[in-house]
Amino acid sequence: MKNNKIIAVVGATASGKTAYAVDLAEKIGGEIISADSRLVYRGMDIGTAKPTMKERREIPHYMIDIVEPDVNYSAGLYAKKAKEHIKDILSRGKIPVIAGGTGLYLRILLENYLLPEVEPDYKLREELAELSFDELFEILSDLDKNATNLIERNDKKKIIRYIEIVKSTGLPLAKARGIKDEEFDIEWIGLNFPREELYDRINKRVDLMIEQGLIDETKGLLKKYGRISNIVDTIGYKEIISYLDGELTLDEAKDKLKQNTRNYAKRQLTWFRKNENIKWNCYPDRKKK
Repeated sequence: MKNNKIIAVVGATASGKTAYAVDLAEKIGGEIISADSRLVYRGMDIGTAKPTMKERREIPHYMIDIVEPDVNYSAGLYAKKAKEHIKDILSRGKIPVIAGGTGLYLRILLENYLLPEVEPDYKLREELAELSFDELFEILSDLDKNATNLIERNDKKKIIRYIEIVKSTGLPLAKARGIKDEEFDIEWIGLNFPREELYDRINKRVDLMIEQGLIDETKGLLKKYGRISNIVDTIGYKEIISYLDGELTLDEAKDKLKQNTRNYAKRQLTWFRKNENIKWNCYPDRKKK
């Protein structure tokens, strides 16, 4: 293998990326770098399906539990630190295995996308924060319609950042980001299951989360950090908060969590489908025409 060889294991939530990556790392002398935007946060364990120490099987894992939930950890910060780990792993003759499902993190780290050097405009952010998601979506659509395809429903933090970038640079997001030269030799592996099987895995994972103590974990996070966006806007916690607030019964919250996770899995697969270099063990369902 080349000395800049990387293996990226990607796919939807509940597709078995963690177990696959650990098995692979054991076989090839690899070390694992997480590419999950929520695993960076300490204390957000059950709701993010963070791999336990037992599941990690003494394989070194990086980019997990590195900041508190009240830190807004950006894709740019992630890419900078993850790249340092990649270079360190390679320098020791090991193979970095990047495993995760956050498309933006993977794109900036491995797909040669440059992050725009745009300083935060806090006044603009404050003004935009007062608006609803639908109002923000309309603003971004007017500025750069293509950029709206990269936004997940109700992700106000990301949509505000995109508006900020487009306004600051005067360029569409795609041009503002730009492309850089390839830095690593990447082998892309995509994990997936037939739709019904994937959904069944998601449903069982949610049931297990409740059994493992997701409700108590959510209570603990709220007590320690309050209702910060990284908690109340994260799938797994926001549904339980609705239960704690009396808006949903526990069964309704579980059903909502399963539904939201299935929808998230669809969005992940849509994102990864655009990468033609991924070799899938089971190709994601194509869009019906």
